[in-house]
Amino acid sequence: MNILAVDIGNTRIKWGLAEDSGWLRQGWVATTRPDELKDEWAGLPAPDRMVIANVAGTAVQGQVAALLPAASRPPHWLVSASVQCGVRSSYADPAALGADRWAALIGAWHLTGAACVVVNAGTTMTVDALSGEGVFLGGCIVPGAALMRAALARDTANLALREGAFRFFPDNTGDAIFSGTVNALAGAVEQVVRNLQDSTGTAPRVLLSGGDAGLIELRLNGVVTVVDNLVLEGLLQIARQTE
Repeated sequence: MNILAVDIGNTRIKWGLAEDSGWLRQGWVATTRPDELKDEWAGLPAPDRMVIANVAGTAVQGQVAALLPAASRPPHWLVSASVQCGVRSSYADPAALGADRWAALIGAWHLTGAACVVVNAGTTMTVDALSGEGVFLGGCIVPGAALMRAALARDTANLALREGAFRFFPDNTGDAIFSGTVNALAGAVEQVVRNLQDSTGTAPRVLLSGGDAGLIELRLNGVVTVVDNLVLEGLLQIARQTE
């Protein structure tokens, strides 16, 4: 069975075509250029199932829907559930949880089967706690690196966008902004890790995904695993279980 999984994010539309043995192809286009999916998907084997997570709004959803290849079943547009694929949600309104976060949690549970902190560092960064029983306990959302730096540039007089690098003790404004951004992101992750460890008694793994994963990977303590396209991994599990 061929499965087309699509993760429509705020910056990128990531996709993958998988068969029973694993991924056949993966790729991405900018969310501002969904029409490029037509060329990306040209020549792909016809999918039997299509499952899609969308957090980019209805307009982009319509554009992507018009480009989907013919399949034996209509596409499944993911809505977060209270229970799915072994994961149970503690969100006050489970359906209000972003579909990408839900898929990433399912992907993380499939990969670990253990307590972990699930991080997706993209346009925004989400940090979600998953218990050893597969319960999504909750999580936080913070601006991503580009949004943080843009906010400083927009809302201050002297902190315009500029080049910078990470330093433990920055001695110039560019490095200070960049290092502060990285420390803020890493600190948000470390706080959730600490809270989960306090409640379980065991240091959880961190599963790190997203375009800015490389910014914070080395700034985190404990066991950190970078997983490319964790949302797609979760979508694949959802498609297989609902077959």
